[in-house]
Amino acid sequence: METSFALTGKGYVIVAADTTAARSIVKMQIDQDKIKELSPHLLMAYSGEPGDTVQFAEFVERNIPAAASWIRRSLAESLRSRNPYSVNLLLGGYDTSSHTPNLYWIDYLGTVVEVPFAAHGYGSYFALSLLDRYHDPEASLEEGLANLKRCIDEVAKRLVVNPGKYKVKVVDKDGIREVEI
Repeated sequence: METSFALTGKGYVIVAADTTAARSIVKMQIDQDKIKELSPHLLMAYSGEPGDTVQFAEFVERNIPAAASWIRRSLAESLRSRNPYSVNLLLGGYDTSSHTPNLYWIDYLGTVVEVPFAAHGYGSYFALSLLDRYHDPEASLEEGLANLKRCIDEVAKRLVVNPGKYKVKVVDKDGIREVEI
């Protein structure tokens, strides 16, 4: 029942992920950080099979050259192995040379798409329609956080199992910081 969201705005990317680690019907942990800081201006939210997600996130952290294309190639290569990774990712960052936010949606098949907003998990069924309607690429950080809050509230209201808490991080020209929502 994992859920992760991300959206871009004027000079920032917001990435949010629930903090529940579960297997089948059992909650194993309620304070897991599913957002990995890869560099001072690059975040990665991950979801999928618990062992695969942590192992792949640490693998990416150790080997990060050109993030999105390298991750895509690594996932595509793992598909052809005996032990493919079952991991979905949201890769958000701020390009300090061009001063632009970038967000990539990556699935377990190695598909990569640059998008203005994204979601993975069961919550995406509710959040994507809200983001499609309310997302503004020129929105201020406060407006972006309000949009994210709208998505989290809708998932809590409509999803059978409420994911509970979310960890929210912002990356912009000043780097990465965690924010309360």
